[in-house]
Amino acid sequence: MNKKKHWDNAHAARQVCELSWYEQLPAVSLRMIKNSAVTTDTPLIDAGGGASLLVDYLLEEGYRDITVLDLSGVALDKARRRLGERASGVKWMEQDITCFEAERKYGLWHDRALFHFLTLKSDRTKYIETLTKSLHPGGQFVLSAFALDGPVKCSGLDVVRYDADRLQGELGEGFTLLEQEQVLHQTPAQKEQLFGFYRFIKH
Repeated sequence: MNKKKHWDNAHAARQVCELSWYEQLPAVSLRMIKNSAVTTDTPLIDAGGGASLLVDYLLEEGYRDITVLDLSGVALDKARRRLGERASGVKWMEQDITCFEAERKYGLWHDRALFHFLTLKSDRTKYIETLTKSLHPGGQFVLSAFALDGPVKCSGLDVVRYDADRLQGELGEGFTLLEQEQVLHQTPAQKEQLFGFYRFIKH
């Protein structure tokens, strides 16, 4: 399967507000980022951010060093068009996370609903290696993924479901869990999906 084509088609076929993962207000992500106490000058990356509205809110909160990474150029184009002139204040990266080599260090890495699509152990290992290399010591990792009682598929693809222990097992001893919360997300089609949100710190 061509992953890039799959995600480009998914974003081209619907408006952002029609996609199952759409959040008009990414409240839990924003709260956990605020709880991390990173400054507005801290380099942040939203991995798999696509056309999410998180970047809009981060800009409104005054964060000045934001990178949005996604495999889908269609999703990134939608976000850039939505932001208009403000898009120039964001670094946009069209890359597969399993091939991503960060050129800098970040103080916070955010991922809502990317990691759970990595069904191959080798892809998860690459992701965690990149995450570990890309975060400063003391940097934080905010992750949202389907909970153990969440969906087994999304966008026609299999997913891996998690709780805190399962995530800790993937991340290893280099990260410590600081905060977690379960959220029942309602899709635009009025379906309920159980997510877990987690905030880790890198040693």
